Amino acid sequence: MDGMNGWFRRSLKRKITFLLLISILLPLLSLGLFSYFIASDITEKKQKESGMSIMKQMASNLEFIMRDIENSSLFLIGNKDVQLYLNVSEEEANMRQNRMTEFLSNLMYSKNYISDITIYPASEALPVSNTTIFKVSVPDITIHDPDYFANHPYWWTSLYPIHTAAGKKNIISLIRPIRNVNSFKNLGKLVISLDERVVENTLKKSGIGANGFMLLIDGKGNVLSGSMSPLPNNIANILPELSRLEEGAGSVNYGIGRDKKTVLYRKLSEADWTLIGVIPFADYKAQNRYVLTLTAAAVGVSLLAIVVLVVFFVQRLTRPLRMLTNFLNKTDPEEPMRMYPVESMDEVGQLVRSYNRLSVKIEALTDQVKRNEAIRTEADMQALQAQINPHFLYNTLSSIHWMALMSKDHQTADMVGNLSDFLRFSLNKGAQFTSVEQEIAHVRHYANIQAIRYPDQFDIEFAIDPQLYRKKILKLLLQPLIENSLVHGLLKKPGRGEISVYANLQASSMVFTVEDLGAGIEPDKLALILARLSEPEDTRGESKDHYGLRNVHLRLLLHYGAEAGLKIESTVGVGTKISFALPVTEDSML
Repeated sequence: MDGMNGWFRRSLKRKITFLLLISILLPLLSLGLFSYFIASDITEKKQKESGMSIMKQMASNLEFIMRDIENSSLFLIGNKDVQLYLNVSEEEANMRQNRMTEFLSNLMYSKNYISDITIYPASEALPVSNTTIFKVSVPDITIHDPDYFANHPYWWTSLYPIHTAAGKKNIISLIRPIRNVNSFKNLGKLVISLDERVVENTLKKSGIGANGFMLLIDGKGNVLSGSMSPLPNNIANILPELSRLEEGAGSVNYGIGRDKKTVLYRKLSEADWTLIGVIPFADYKAQNRYVLTLTAAAVGVSLLAIVVLVVFFVQRLTRPLRMLTNFLNKTDPEEPMRMYPVESMDEVGQLVRSYNRLSVKIEALTDQVKRNEAIRTEADMQALQAQINPHFLYNTLSSIHWMALMSKDHQTADMVGNLSDFLRFSLNKGAQFTSVEQEIAHVRHYANIQAIRYPDQFDIEFAIDPQLYRKKILKLLLQPLIENSLVHGLLKKPGRGEISVYANLQASSMVFTVEDLGAGIEPDKLALILARLSEPEDTRGESKDHYGLRNVHLRLLLHYGAEAGLKIESTVGVGTKISFALPVTEDSML
């Protein structure tokens, strides 16, 4: 994995190629998937629309047959020969039976969907039919609902069998009572039977999906006909969880997973019948596989074209950069930098021009560095020579200190000793940082010297937290502050003054304070001093006032940041307090 990452990171060409391919291929694949799902959804909708169209056509055909049978029944119950046949005596009716059979046969001759037409007299006369019926058990709705025909003109039965000269048949019958047209007396009943095989053949030719089927059911869910074989008795046998269908027409999804189906339905207006069409989702998938194949082929060709074009264009775009890289790799750092020819005005050309300008600048800086090195070497020699002077000064001060002690001039001896220690700490071999303990010792030497210069003019008090003694700080920070308090505070006020030096830990900071009980500073002058502390470097040399404060403030900012600057508070006639805070870090320990 690390080798692969290294191979990838070392080449801008590979990075650009990879990122371009990802940025193009992901949207392309997403578009392909989106197109596939949209096409699948459209396929499902089209299949449903086609199925609903077929359902509408099948319903129209069935309703035409049912209306024709209903119209035929109306014609028969009002026919004078039928009325006469049912109103004569049994003996005379038997004599007219052949004539009635011929009449019924002629009536259904051109209607292949009618299995038989049978008249059952209410008298003892024999039933008459267009065909010979050996065995039949005609359903009777009045057994369960005696007043049915008082409220309904006719009744459509469920599917039931009959045995005729042509064999066994399954039929669906329209049954309606025959009454006297004058007295409305019941004369019998008319049964016109619809051949279920005709309905079955009609539904099988519907073409509702490769694996779909169509069923005709009544209001109780009993199957009247269908394109399935064998035919179920009730819709609950094949669709047990099918919810109640709404009026009119529509579609619902049934089942889950591989058994998921689309159930189309359409109510028939001529009876309480419903036409059911079932299309398995597998039929949609068969069409979707074709769409998926086309989508995959289109996306594959597009991917191949994109890869070729991306590689070609990235090769063209990165070629100048690769040439510049090879040029830079072959450049010897020990030799003068060569100029690279500019061949374009684009970003690569701008980069080359910047490189050429940088080359010229580097040459100039190299010469400057060489000159500075020569100057530094000379300065080091001078500094080495100048180191003799401090040693000579220390030796001279030590001799004066010894002579003063020999002469029993202790005041002069103390002043010379303090001055020697003061100068030795100030030089400190060029080191910029010291311990808090050494910094306090340094200002004590300074205070001792000033106490000899200005006898009985001031007292100085130190309150230092012992935890700070080993902490490291920038040196020569407190002495200028004490000098400022002495010169500008105490010496300008009559009487003996007092200076206090505090140092303590506050959270993660070392806080140092120099406070005097001197003359104080006027508000306007204090504002001017604070303003000058923040003045630009080139303007600070115009005034010598408070140079020590500015120097300490600047050194604090340079070494510790903006939060470490001096804070000055002063009240006229009361005194002045100057403080600063330094962070405590691991590097603060000596």
